[in-house]
Amino acid sequence: MSDRVKKAEELFKSGYNCSQAVLVAFADKYGLDEKMALRISSSFGGGMGRMREVCGAVSGMFMVAGLENGTTDSTDRDGKKANYDLVVKLADEFKKENGTIYCKELLGLSKKDIGDTKPEERTKEYYKKRPCVELVKQCASILEKEFCSVIKLKKTDGKAAYVIKKIVEAYLTNPQQMPDNAVIMLFVDYFSD
Repeated sequence: MSDRVKKAEELFKSGYNCSQAVLVAFADKYGLDEKMALRISSSFGGGMGRMREVCGAVSGMFMVAGLENGTTDSTDRDGKKANYDLVVKLADEFKKENGTIYCKELLGLSKKDIGDTKPEERTKEYYKKRPCVELVKQCASILEKEFCSVIKLKKTDGKAAYVIKKIVEAYLTNPQQMPDNAVIMLFVDYFSD
């Protein structure tokens, strides 16, 4: 399990909601202050304010996708499409394992079970009946795998691309091999125009 997946799990188990756990596990990668990330994602827990709509972990994953390749230009239709395509890809990957991205369906809740906005106390029983910690870990893993595969290797020939991909895969398998900032600097220096 990678450091980011562990961090997401630890955040969730310490009481943060599913969306917060996923976003904060990746916030430092994008220079996003942890407190700001916690505030931004706080309303998305429990399927958006415990309405049990789109899973909060999935929403957190989509927020990270926005940090990864979101556009800030209102006229950039291609940029928007690229981001939406990434969101769809991430959702499809999540659905392969779970069949849905909806909290109420993931938890097997009926309409009568939905409505109370007070979060449940995090007890051993809570963790036994809720798959949320596993869904948080799954979203963090999907993000790591996707970011490894979307690295643009346009400046390399086939052999270099292969070597770099293997380095990144090894790093994601065992992050202790190289500090995060060294990997980031490698790619910033190598792939920046």
